[in-house]
Amino acid sequence: MTQKNFAFGKENFIIIATAVVIIIIGLALMSGGSSADGVSFNPEVFSIRRIVVAPLVTVIGFFLVIVGILKKSKE
Repeated sequence: MTQKNFAFGKENFIIIATAVVIIIIGLALMSGGSSADGVSFNPEVFSIRRIVVAPLVTVIGFFLVIVGILKKSKE
């Protein structure tokens, strides 16, 4: 049997998949806060979850993607 030479090992794929899930969670945390009628102002747009937590989670996810790409494979 021949072994295929992939650029990434199993660990890299796991890290990248985890990072993608974290990015999706961060983007989901940013959603919502719209007004009921589309015209009135809803102060929920400026909640701590949407302007602090969600961007932080998303940036952590992107950082993990970089780590997953740059991590040296042991295989």
